Amino acid sequence: DGTEPSHMHYENDENYFRGYEWWLMKEAKKRNPKIKLIGLPWAFPGWIGRGENWPYDYPDITAYYIVSWILGAKQYHDLDIDYIGIWNERAFSSKYIKLLRYTLDKHGLEQVRIIASDRLWEPISFVMMIDSELYGVVDVIGAHYPGTKTVPDALLTGKKLWSSEDYSTFNDDVGAGCWARILNQNYVNGNMTSTIAWNLVASYYEELPFGRCGLMTAQEPWSGHYKVESPIWITAHTTQFTQPGWSYLQVDGHLEGGGSFVALTDGLGNLTIIIETMSHNHSKCIRPLLPNFNVVPQRATFYLRGSFYMVETLQVWHSRLDFESGNSSLFQQLHPVNVWRGRFSLDLNVDEVYTLTTLKTGQKCGFPEPPPPQPFPSNYKDDFNICNPPFSEAPNFADQTGVFEYFVNASDPGDHVFTLRQVVVQRPITWVSDADQTISVIGNFKWVNMTVTCDIYIEKPRDGGVFIAGRVDNGGIYVRHTKGVFFWIFADGTYRVTGDLAGEKILMKGLAGVRDNTWHTLTLNIQGNSASGLLNGYLLWENVTISNPGNGWAALGTRSFELAQFDNFHVE
Repeated sequence: DGTEPSHMHYENDENYFRGYEWWLMKEAKKRNPKIKLIGLPWAFPGWIGRGENWPYDYPDITAYYIVSWILGAKQYHDLDIDYIGIWNERAFSSKYIKLLRYTLDKHGLEQVRIIASDRLWEPISFVMMIDSELYGVVDVIGAHYPGTKTVPDALLTGKKLWSSEDYSTFNDDVGAGCWARILNQNYVNGNMTSTIAWNLVASYYEELPFGRCGLMTAQEPWSGHYKVESPIWITAHTTQFTQPGWSYLQVDGHLEGGGSFVALTDGLGNLTIIIETMSHNHSKCIRPLLPNFNVVPQRATFYLRGSFYMVETLQVWHSRLDFESGNSSLFQQLHPVNVWRGRFSLDLNVDEVYTLTTLKTGQKCGFPEPPPPQPFPSNYKDDFNICNPPFSEAPNFADQTGVFEYFVNASDPGDHVFTLRQVVVQRPITWVSDADQTISVIGNFKWVNMTVTCDIYIEKPRDGGVFIAGRVDNGGIYVRHTKGVFFWIFADGTYRVTGDLAGEKILMKGLAGVRDNTWHTLTLNIQGNSASGLLNGYLLWENVTISNPGNGWAALGTRSFELAQFDNFHVE
């Protein structure tokens, strides 16, 4: 769904105040200091690969880059990173993993644990079984979207098994059902003691890939509107009554009538039982395919043994997902259950979640009614004139390839001291196919007619170039295929109008007389099926016919991974 700024754009560059992640981690720790922090690279800056799209040719450089991030988290934000991963859903290198452990230890980071390989259970499990040194340095085997199942090799290692990325499902009640089911069954079926949801909060334009695939939704920073979706309350059934460090009891958690339960303890006498009875069609996740199964109403009897035999009452929290009326009951406290001689029974309906616990700390907090939803402002300006911005990037711009940061032009005589600058000058070691151009989108995807104006400054001589655009129809993992109306100007004095980001569908071209290292003003006007463009207030081209897309975002960007600046952005 976009790019994030690295702490090291270039080899001689270090900055631990970019992006939103530092803020997010600190906010999480304020709410629960016991929350664990895990780092996992999706992409790497290009300089690490020395020109190759591969992070393992120079493993010492990659390890230095990762360890720098962990040290920076502590030095500048007092954040302790608990776990570090290898490369999201891509190949691992045993040599690199061993070197990473060595580098961590050398910098006094023995407490940071390594998780691998954030892809599938194999081949990492098999390789660990035949490489004792690798076995010694990998603490957790993490698999993505395991479908609640593991493999024999992973179990044989005796290591902690995690579903280190899961969920990724639209956050309606079916998403809640998916989440309830896998939170339990990842342990019941697959012995996994952690399940991590991608993503935490859906705070990106909904029409980007995987819109609203977060536990809650907050995708209107301009209005302040947000929605606490049902997956949040499903999460609470587990996370309000357990903490990292609690242990799962090794019981068979399959219920006779379908569904599952897990039981956890803090080792100090507390017990939490979580039950789910999600039906097949109401708990489908985005992936993998869910084989058929049946769930029926049932009466379940539980027997507490050992130290739990003395428990007399359990607090009860309940959710019922209602797919008929849409009136789901979420995370309600019911009357406590009495336990008699270590035994109690419960009548379970379909599509329910129960938490039974010795803890009396559960709470369903009220929160003020969020502001009402509003579309993105139909007249929007940003001159980027901000002395001490709270973040490194301008609000509402969603970088899809490259990174656009606030920049201070100390040498500028005054009109363009504060600008927005694209700063990535080398293609990254990519996770998916980034575009060959850089692009940041903004606005309302439903926009049809619009005027986009922006001052631009090409920094790259000869073959540098920048664009402004409208009706931009895509981003994220599909950014290479983005279409729209793109108005380009180049350092060689030419201009182009194209129907795509790749610049292959040329609608108009000619001479503009612009040059690099000079400010120019571009204006793109799209009305119905026609577009025109102005340069420095004078008409440069007109009557270009636009067939599709019929709507989309505004955007700006560069011809390649090159430095360029933007100022006085305005879309109407």
